[in-house]
Amino acid sequence: MSVTTANDGIKDLSTPLSDQDVASLKAGDRVRITGVIYTARDAAHGRLAPLIEKGEKLPIDVRGQIIYYTGPSPARPGDVIGAVGPTTASRMDRFTPALLRLGLKGTIGKGYRGDAVKAALREHQAIYFGAIGGAGAVLSRFVKKAEVVAYEDLGTEAIRRLEVENFPAIVLYDCHGGDLYQEGQKVYAREGA
Repeated sequence: MSVTTANDGIKDLSTPLSDQDVASLKAGDRVRITGVIYTARDAAHGRLAPLIEKGEKLPIDVRGQIIYYTGPSPARPGDVIGAVGPTTASRMDRFTPALLRLGLKGTIGKGYRGDAVKAALREHQAIYFGAIGGAGAVLSRFVKKAEVVAYEDLGTEAIRRLEVENFPAIVLYDCHGGDLYQEGQKVYAREGA
């Protein structure tokens, strides 16, 4: 199992993720991800979709992997990567269930996901993680290596392979139907009553 809980209560994850790893996570868990994650946004997903529909091989093996919805800014001299803030995940909702069927175990973004994605997370045992929007420069510090692995012509939207160490995120939706947004609203609704 590649999930351990540190003394500070944060769960340390190592990629790739297994079903057992995913099952151990609950909405609201704070995590630190170490290993490989891939970047892909709208344009890259638009290229992956026809390949999936035709049953053709994808340029990356998504089994057990995490896709981070980000388009890094150019790196300054001496830096591994530029800012890597999350983009709005719902824009990838129409592509996500098909990728989860192929074995993708996690996505990272910001904002809500649709009901079809939530159902697919439960069905295919996967997780939706949130990263802090507006903190892309800080998040870049957790990226130790970055390389374009597909669709270089897309520039910032190319698929990149990132090697990350202790990348901070929070479980927004788990594979058990847990939803941090709904749970958080209930807590604050009770407190405000």
